Amino acid sequence: MIVCVAVVGHQNNPLYIQSFTEADDALKLHHIVHCSLDVVDERVNNPKKSGPTLNETFLGLLYPTENYKVYGYLTNTKVKFILVTTDLDVRDADVRNFFRRFHAAYVDAVSNPFHVPGKKITSRTFAERVSTIVKSFGLSSAG
Repeated sequence: MIVCVAVVGHQNNPLYIQSFTEADDALKLHHIVHCSLDVVDERVNNPKKSGPTLNETFLGLLYPTENYKVYGYLTNTKVKFILVTTDLDVRDADVRNFFRRFHAAYVDAVSNPFHVPGKKITSRTFAERVSTIVKSFGLSSAG
């Protein structure tokens, strides 16, 4: 089950963070997202050590914790997408599909002429679309 998704700007400023658990876990999940940025920077700056090439947008599993697994995705404009899940056996194909759909929703949100680039995404439509994508991820992983 996906417990948190985040969009982080190219200057590591949070553009959108949504947790799908109780309020008690929200701060913990924000901390996990923040810590994952170091791993993303390490993979981008040292591509030989970590495997994927620079033109690969899917960063894969960034790091596992006791209760969560953290996945990352990097756009061409250096915007980072972070996914935190409680599932221990997630297929990479499912995560790639999630990020592809999440990226499409992000592009639609920032293409709005009233959106100011680099500012938080406050679109209700984007939030509803993210919730739909998260719910469908849970269904596709269970099936």
